[in-house]
Amino acid sequence: MSCYDRRDLGLLLLRLGTGGVLAAHGAQKLFGWFGGHGLTGTGQFMESVGYAPGKASATAAGLAETGGGVLLALGLATPAAGAAAAGAMAGAAAVHLPSGFFAQEGGYEHAASLGLTAAGLAVAGPGRLSLDHALGHVLDRGWMVPVALGVTAAATAVVIGARNKRLRAGREGEQEVLFEE
Repeated sequence: MSCYDRRDLGLLLLRLGTGGVLAAHGAQKLFGWFGGHGLTGTGQFMESVGYAPGKASATAAGLAETGGGVLLALGLATPAAGAAAAGAMAGAAAVHLPSGFFAQEGGYEHAASLGLTAAGLAVAGPGRLSLDHALGHVLDRGWMVPVALGVTAAATAVVIGARNKRLRAGREGEQEVLFEE
C-alpha cells in the first residue's frame, strides 16, 4: 500500500466516522431519530441554554450537523461541510464550557473533538476516495477553505456572542451567594 493509498484510506475513515456521528446528532435534532427530541424538544432546550429563537436555532444546528456530516462522509463540498459542522460544534462547546473539559462531567470534550476533526478535514481535504475527487474538486478548491472557515467563524462568533449576552441579561439583578453556610 503506497503512502497516498494509506492517506486516502485514513481520510475516508475519518470522514465516515466523524460525518456519521455528526449526521446522527443532527437527525436527533431535526427528526427525533436515535432517541432525539426533534425540532420542538430541541428548540425548547436551545431556548433554555440561551439560543433564541429556539426552534430556528435547533433547525440551524440540525442542518449544519446533518448536512455537514453527510457531506463530510461523502467527501463532497468538504470545505463547506467541515466548516458548517465545526461551527455547530463550537456552539455546542459553548453550552458545555462551564462544566469543564471532560464529557463525563458534562464538559465540551466531545463537541471539541468533533469540531476540530471537521475543521481538520476541511483543511486537509477529502482525499481521493471521495465525491469531490470524482467530480474534479469543483466544490473543493483551495480558496474555499479559508472562505468557508472564515465565514463560519464570523457567524459562529455572532451567534455565541448573542447567546452570551442573553444569558448575562437574564442574570442581571440576581444576587450572588457571598458566603456559604
